[in-house]
Amino acid sequence: MQNRSITRRHLFKLLSVCCLALLVALSPIAPAFALGGPQPPLDQPAPDFTLPTNTGDGTISLKDYRGKWVVVYFYPKDFTPGCTLEAQRFQRDLPKYRTRNTEILGISADDVDSHAEFCDSEGLKFPLLADTDGAVSKAYGSWLGAMSLRHTYVIDPSGILRERFLGVSPAVHSQEVLVRLQELQSA
Repeated sequence: MQNRSITRRHLFKLLSVCCLALLVALSPIAPAFALGGPQPPLDQPAPDFTLPTNTGDGTISLKDYRGKWVVVYFYPKDFTPGCTLEAQRFQRDLPKYRTRNTEILGISADDVDSHAEFCDSEGLKFPLLADTDGAVSKAYGSWLGAMSLRHTYVIDPSGILRERFLGVSPAVHSQEVLVRLQELQSA
């Protein structure tokens, strides 16, 4: 019985995201929201944040990662196909990121319980942060109504925003980030 309710919950989430995306795409004001708002400037301090996490640490702040590179990726919803694929790819490549002194942080509007369930089901070993009111997503220009957009930001060990990826393809995105990270670290 439990598995059936989880399946229905995930199906409802997927249908909700698809309907919202369709409504936005067909809206006459869709282009105004396409980027999710103003982007934070490159080569400036990244917007700081503190959010609840599923890892049992309570909250995580960007400043906790000073001295490391950080990949902050925003995504729409736990358990949806594209978001699951993107998370799986980051997990697959996690050892390569850690070799490069880099941590991965995923952010969406889902709550901590949903993140914990998502991490358990997909074997994710990096934190997912709950931006339930969208404040952090908005600060990064990655908010669309009720969900985060699929945007990624690379932040250097000093907390400076070095790169951004907007409207990414989940299947190849982690590899794109690794290539760019290597370029940034070699510069």
